[in-house]
Amino acid sequence: MFAADLTVSAAEANRSFSKLLRAAKAGRWVTITSHGRPVAELGPVGGDAAEVRALQRREANRRLVAHLKAQGPVGIGPWTRDQLYDRD
Repeated sequence: MFAADLTVSAAEANRSFSKLLRAAKAGRWVTITSHGRPVAELGPVGGDAAEVRALQRREANRRLVAHLKAQGPVGIGPWTRDQLYDRD
């Protein structure tokens, strides 16, 4: 997730939407929460902000792939075909 400049509740976002749009136009990111949990982001479209987000996504993807490659196989036991398709 992109680091937010502001975090507001959904109720506050509803009351201050115009103000939040102006903040987004100025290049700021707003995280909107519901019951304390992030549910949406509001931010500028295009330009440097989009490039930063794309770079962050690529970096997160690179870290995820490296993490998955470092994981060994998971041994959960041998089964026969009959055991896998056992129908009761």
